[in-house]
Amino acid sequence: MEQKLIAIDLDGTTLNNQSQITQKTKEVLTKAVQAGHIVSIVTGRPNRISENYYDFLGLRSPMINFNGAVGHIPHQQWDKEYALTFNKDIAFEIMAKKQHLGIQVIAAEGKNMALADVPNTVIDDFFPVTLKANEVLNRINLKEDPSAMTMLVKRPQMKKVVSLLEDEFGDKINVGVWGGPNPVLELSPKGVDKAHGVKFLADTYQIDRKNIVAFGDEHNDAEMIDYAGWGVVMQNGTKQLKALANDITPLTNEQDGLAHYLEEYLKLA
Repeated sequence: MEQKLIAIDLDGTTLNNQSQITQKTKEVLTKAVQAGHIVSIVTGRPNRISENYYDFLGLRSPMINFNGAVGHIPHQQWDKEYALTFNKDIAFEIMAKKQHLGIQVIAAEGKNMALADVPNTVIDDFFPVTLKANEVLNRINLKEDPSAMTMLVKRPQMKKVVSLLEDEFGDKINVGVWGGPNPVLELSPKGVDKAHGVKFLADTYQIDRKNIVAFGDEHNDAEMIDYAGWGVVMQNGTKQLKALANDITPLTNEQDGLAHYLEEYLKLA
């Protein structure tokens, strides 16, 4: 079998509903690497809350974070590493309108930066529970352009906030809405998505597009699933994403759906 680039989303795909990678999934992904394939995590998560999964899987390949905005090899310097950003003034403008827009928490992040304007306990890990003075999002601490911004919004205000942000900054950023239970928006550099990261990986390893296999479950996986030569959507994935898929896993993320599918697809059993 030709070498494959296997791009795996984390939440709802590689992770179960307890945000864990099962032993079965680890074993299958390890077998895939040992068989000569490239396994790369491609996630909307920051690297600060995804490198633990990278380490657990024992990966050595690059990881894509912030929905394609950052590509790097964790724990080392890499001459091909990249970080795409947008102007930090956007963060300051949004902060000035926070109350008017109904935004509760604003975070700005990059590979080596994680700032939030207020602590929050609604979503574990995604927003800090406590903040040191140098972790507060303000003009003093935000010295570089961010690769992503995440905002917790009052649910009734969601559509209004999306519309206002797109009207004012739509030529500079993408505005994404989380598919989960929490009313969260994420901003990324204009035109950047997971497909950008996957193309970067494929070009780096000289993998033909037809040999890219991508797994996902949510709206932010759409471009990646559509770009891959073989886009696979989880059984628990959204209806809209399934419409783009080449195939759908028979099992959900709670049932090791990715592992069982990949084991059969790559003939690893």
